[in-house]
Amino acid sequence: MSLVADSSTLEATVRSLAGFTAERAPITTCYLDVDGRRHPRHVDVERRAELLLRTARARLNGAAADPSVETDLRRIADWIRAGFDRSRTRGLAVFACAAHDLFEVVPLPVPVHDRVVVNHVPALGQLESVLQDHEPIGVLLADRQRARMLVFELGELTERSELFERTPAGDPGHQDRGDLNNAIEAATAAHLRHAASVAWRAWQERHFAHLAIGAPDAVAGSLESLLHPYLRERVCGRMPVEVGAGLAEIRAAALDVEHAVDRAREAALVDRLRAAVASGARGVAGLGPVLSALNERRVERLLLSEGYEEEGWRCPDSGALAEVGPTSPVTGGRMDKVLDVVEDAIELALNQGCKVDVCVGNADLDVLGRIGALLRY
Repeated sequence: MSLVADSSTLEATVRSLAGFTAERAPITTCYLDVDGRRHPRHVDVERRAELLLRTARARLNGAAADPSVETDLRRIADWIRAGFDRSRTRGLAVFACAAHDLFEVVPLPVPVHDRVVVNHVPALGQLESVLQDHEPIGVLLADRQRARMLVFELGELTERSELFERTPAGDPGHQDRGDLNNAIEAATAAHLRHAASVAWRAWQERHFAHLAIGAPDAVAGSLESLLHPYLRERVCGRMPVEVGAGLAEIRAAALDVEHAVDRAREAALVDRLRAAVASGARGVAGLGPVLSALNERRVERLLLSEGYEEEGWRCPDSGALAEVGPTSPVTGGRMDKVLDVVEDAIELALNQGCKVDVCVGNADLDVLGRIGALLRY
């Protein structure tokens, strides 16, 4: 088991799991919060996992009676009970299907919400949410003499480089004050150009989606103007952090930036959806219309509220989804009942190459039915 340390690795994992469909038995997905800040002892994690799995078994009733599912639940409990490295792991996603010899553990450096899902496809909604909510953010800190470049990704900070250039102190007895000021300004300008170059090299190594700047007002504007155009487009705001700050302080400020970026992105997408639905062009809202659009392969982007789940129906032949059954809206044949058709919708959207956005606490999306889609046509 190795920690998922970057978003590109996690995205590859999500795409791989999205292509897995169980035919002989359901897949059991278990999300478990193992954050040591809230659950310091392993025995606490073990007890919570046992309660979660026992509650899921009672809730699933007939589904859990499947021998493969029973094996999955026991194997997940045994794996957690055996212990694992919690030094950096704050969330677990486990995907199991004994009938298909599947048992994959995805350890995450960020927490997840406790949940067990039994379905014929993996429940990938929370992993998609982690991807959307933790895009890499570059952090450029600078003053007149120092600069630091870091990358904040999946809750972790990585220091990429540090630069120190001494500003001329001068000798007032032998040098004209105007010349000294000019020398200081020239040295500062050169230093900020170097800092901008450091940021550009860091972006070439790790294409972060956003860039936050922490610098005094006297230099922040100049620094931003010296950035490569690609980086200027990615500037998402200023951080109230000095260049010499500790990693804990920088991480806390980066978290604030991340939350602001995520909520702004989600709000903009929901505004687009609301306008599209209101105009009747390239937008649908509500479970039934969204499933119909997915069946017709018209969806470009799927939006849903965090934690949204509903029972529904799936056609075993065509894979078509429906809010109401048991007759397939595509083939006219009989459909199978599924415990969470929203997860099926996510899986179908991913397999069609759609973007999936899980929105946190967006009241406008909740009013629209907690799910919507921007359409290709």
